[in-house]
Amino acid sequence: MRKSEVFEISLLLIFSGLNSKIIIAICIVAVVWGTTFLGIKIGVETVPPWFVAGFRQFLASLILLPILLFTKNLKWIGWKNFRIQLTLSSLLLIGANGLTTVAEKNLTSSLASLISALSPVFIFIGSIIIGMEKFTIRTLIGLLMGFFGVVFIFWDGLSELANPDYRNGLIVMILALLCWAIGTIYTKKLHVQNNNLFLNLFYQFAWAGIVQLILAFTFFDTIDVSAWSVKSISAIIYLAIFGSVLAFFAYNYLLKTLLPTQVSILSYVNTIISIFLSWLILGETISAKFIIATALIISGVFIINYKPGMLKSRIIRKCIRACLNLYQK
Repeated sequence: MRKSEVFEISLLLIFSGLNSKIIIAICIVAVVWGTTFLGIKIGVETVPPWFVAGFRQFLASLILLPILLFTKNLKWIGWKNFRIQLTLSSLLLIGANGLTTVAEKNLTSSLASLISALSPVFIFIGSIIIGMEKFTIRTLIGLLMGFFGVVFIFWDGLSELANPDYRNGLIVMILALLCWAIGTIYTKKLHVQNNNLFLNLFYQFAWAGIVQLILAFTFFDTIDVSAWSVKSISAIIYLAIFGSVLAFFAYNYLLKTLLPTQVSILSYVNTIISIFLSWLILGETISAKFIIATALIISGVFIINYKPGMLKSRIIRKCIRACLNLYQK
């Protein structure tokens, strides 16, 4: 398959029959969230992980502040909603995002993004436990595919588990997935209404930034700011502006204009983009077994999350037909 053909398929998937606003929103979510693992890895090269996470979220809150002031939407949200936003922030931003940042200090960007692709599996298992989902043969197949994908990841790397830094990175990554799963299920159970999404995000970002910066100063006695590279600082700014603010705007817009099941497909694109950029920019090794693991995990997660109508989109059908025609050549 030539690179030009891959590019044509990508364009077909993204742009067919869409208006300009939806095209821009899809590009932002797919590309920006696909680059966050790369941005985190660059950030933690010279900046301690909790500082990367803390400055990212706190800067995001500062970006939202003038927007809320200008639109006259900055206000107190009430103690009940405040507790909800703090809980979500603690689980999703401090727990999931913060721990992922810590894990990437010892894991490659591509491995972290691939492990994160398993988050829907954790969510589904948790949903089964509390009775929100039913266990079926289809989900069993998806779980088995995800399991074999994990086996392929560590097929040749079991010896690396003897490295305490690598092992701790995996443990922290799993804890991050658990936090994300619990936070997502908590949101579903609450049936949270996002009538004022960005005001809620402001509280979430501010709380996460403050707590993570406190953790940073607590865990690092000696802080050598002079060692922080311009590249790492730029990565933090990028994560704050694009990863934490702009992508949320775009994601919220897509949820209002497309079906949730169609928007969820972007999560698979994010993983592929992240792994590709890790190979292209950071020079991370992507073995054949890693590619097989990626295919198994993404396919398994897709099978678990599949809902009727998910592939009824004319755009997706065109992309599938294009792929089939291409491979028949």
